[in-house]
Amino acid sequence: MSTSPSSSSAPLSEDSDLQELMEQQRKNLLSTLPRQRWQGSYLYKYNGFWFSTMQMPGLVEFRKHFQARDSDVLIITTPKSGTTWLKALAFALMNRNIYPINQNHPLLNQNPHTLVLNLEYLSPHDKQHPDYSFQGSRRLLGTHCPLALLPESVMNSGCKIVYLCRNIKDIFVSYWHFTNKLGSTETSFEEFFDLFCKGVSLSGPVWDHVLGYWKASLDKPQKVLCLKYEEMTQEPAFNLKHLAEFLGCPISQEEETAGAVDEILGLCSFDQMRNLEVNKSGTLGNLRNHAFFRNGKVGDWKNDLPSEMAGRLDQITAQKFHGSGLDL
Repeated sequence: MSTSPSSSSAPLSEDSDLQELMEQQRKNLLSTLPRQRWQGSYLYKYNGFWFSTMQMPGLVEFRKHFQARDSDVLIITTPKSGTTWLKALAFALMNRNIYPINQNHPLLNQNPHTLVLNLEYLSPHDKQHPDYSFQGSRRLLGTHCPLALLPESVMNSGCKIVYLCRNIKDIFVSYWHFTNKLGSTETSFEEFFDLFCKGVSLSGPVWDHVLGYWKASLDKPQKVLCLKYEEMTQEPAFNLKHLAEFLGCPISQEEETAGAVDEILGLCSFDQMRNLEVNKSGTLGNLRNHAFFRNGKVGDWKNDLPSEMAGRLDQITAQKFHGSGLDL
C-alpha cells in the first residue's frame, strides 16, 4: 500500500516542531541564569551550582522526569574524583554472575562511561524527555548532580548512592588537565584556578558538592556510602569488599579464596583500563576515551600546583569543612 506524502511528512513535522520548542525552552532558561565565561563556552549557575551547556538540558529533564527504583544504584561524584574507576568497580561487582571476570568481559571492549551512563548527559532526541526505562532488574547509573538537586524520588526511594570524594588539590589539577584534553585552552592556569576557588567548576562549588553527600552518608549510612579515593588506593581489597556489602552483593569466602577480589581489581586497575584499545582510540560523543585516563596518582598535584596555590586551596577547604568531620 502506498503512503501519501501528507501522512508520511506529518510525524517529521511534529518531531521538528517539538525539537524547536524544546530548544527555545532551553534558551529561555539559560537566558535567565547567571553565567561565567569558561574555556571557550559558558557555565551557568543553576540553583547554586555551575553547569555547562551540555549538562543543562539533561539535568533539567533528569530532575523533572527521572523516577528512581528501590533497586537502583547511583554512582555520584564531583568531576575528576575517580569516577571512571568507581563505575568500573561497581559494574564488575554487580554483574559478576552475568559476566565472569576471566572471560570476554564488557569492560575489556567498552569504556566504563558507556556501561554506566551519566543521567545529565542523556539527550531527549525526538522524544519529549529522555528514555529512562533501562532494561535489567537493577539499574546502575551515574551522575555529577549535587545532592540538593537530585529528584525527590531518589531520596524517597530505597535506591542506593555510592559517592566518591578526593583531595581537592588533586581534583583541581586533574580537572585542569582534562579541560586541556578537550582542546579548551582559552583560560590561563591562574585564571582557571581563581574560578575554581570561587566555586566556578563543573557541578561546583566542589566543597558544597562533597559536603552534601558526606552529611547524607552520616544521616543515612544504609542509603549513602561515601568513599575516599585515597583510602581506596591504599586498601583496595578492603574497600572493594565494603562496596560489595553496601550494594547487597557481598563477596563470599569461596569467591575470595578463588581470587575474585584480585581479579576484579586487576580488571578495573588504572593501567589495565588505560592500555585497552577501546580506551586508547575509542570515543564517547565528541570526547576521546583516553581523556579519562591520565595517571590517577594520589598527590600528583605537587607536580603542577605552586605552594601558594596549594595553601589557598587548603585554607578554603579547612574553612568549608570545619566542624563536618570530613578530612580530605
